[in-house]
Amino acid sequence: MPSFSIIKQSPLAGPLFMLLSACFFTGMNVLLKQAMTEFRVWDIGFYRFFGGLVLLTAFFGQRGNPFRSSQTRLLVARGCTGSIAFIFFILSVRLLPVSTALMLLYAFPAFAALFSAGLYREKVSPFGWVCLITVLIGVALLVDPSSGGEGLGYAAGILSAIFAGLTMAIIRQLKQTNGSVIIYLYFCLVGSVVTAPFFLQAPVLPLSFNQFLVCGGIILTSIAGQLLMNHGFGYCRSWEGGLYMTSEVLLTAIAGVILFRDPVGWHFFSGGALILGSAVAIQVEQALHGRNLSAHGKNGPAGVPNEKGQSPY
Repeated sequence: MPSFSIIKQSPLAGPLFMLLSACFFTGMNVLLKQAMTEFRVWDIGFYRFFGGLVLLTAFFGQRGNPFRSSQTRLLVARGCTGSIAFIFFILSVRLLPVSTALMLLYAFPAFAALFSAGLYREKVSPFGWVCLITVLIGVALLVDPSSGGEGLGYAAGILSAIFAGLTMAIIRQLKQTNGSVIIYLYFCLVGSVVTAPFFLQAPVLPLSFNQFLVCGGIILTSIAGQLLMNHGFGYCRSWEGGLYMTSEVLLTAIAGVILFRDPVGWHFFSGGALILGSAVAIQVEQALHGRNLSAHGKNGPAGVPNEKGQSPY
């Protein structure tokens, strides 16, 4: 991965890294759906978490203890909430069209704003409350029983967004004193611990070459997507990066229609437009609010332009 100094003058660097990240996360979503035919939710979760833990520790452990931090408890809490969000997301992918499951997950900015207000006293503007209500309307429209999805799948999708929102609220606090690598490393560590007991009860091991490819692909695409996204935030504002990352929804929807014949009726388009539109509006509103505070010599809220990002799960 090129260093910041090599391409810091390129205005295309940020969008390029973000779009590449979205492509890798799209690949992960497709592989998750593919893995559902042969693996359980716990198997997939354990392979992703443990595989990421091994690779990250092997690479970054050469420079010292990669787990050292003064906020271990908060890092573990982020690992727990992120792991739960990912497990619910896998379950929703199993029971719903992959494009619908991802659209439900992308309601997380609304819940992140709510948790930030409740836990860290971050103010939600009247416009922000309008966006939150719009997201909930979009989620209600997106729930379409005629598309073949199950009620448990929709519930899992909504829960994945709720826990992803809580995860983002915690990450905003962690990013003040911790780097992206250690935050993601604890996510993999806690996720491995959470999924290991259920995985070991009746493990489904990859036996064929295709199964190894799918499991390995999930690990590699998730790590590549995460690192590219983290690197990309070095070249663009957080709200700009968030806008670029919403392309993951479009790419996954296209892949779902082509590869899995996902149904995309008016429920999907209307509900998805409200969810994504509100998520984008929240990020832009935060960025504008941050600029106004900076102009008056004050520190903006978490999530304003210069903050690096993290995956929602």
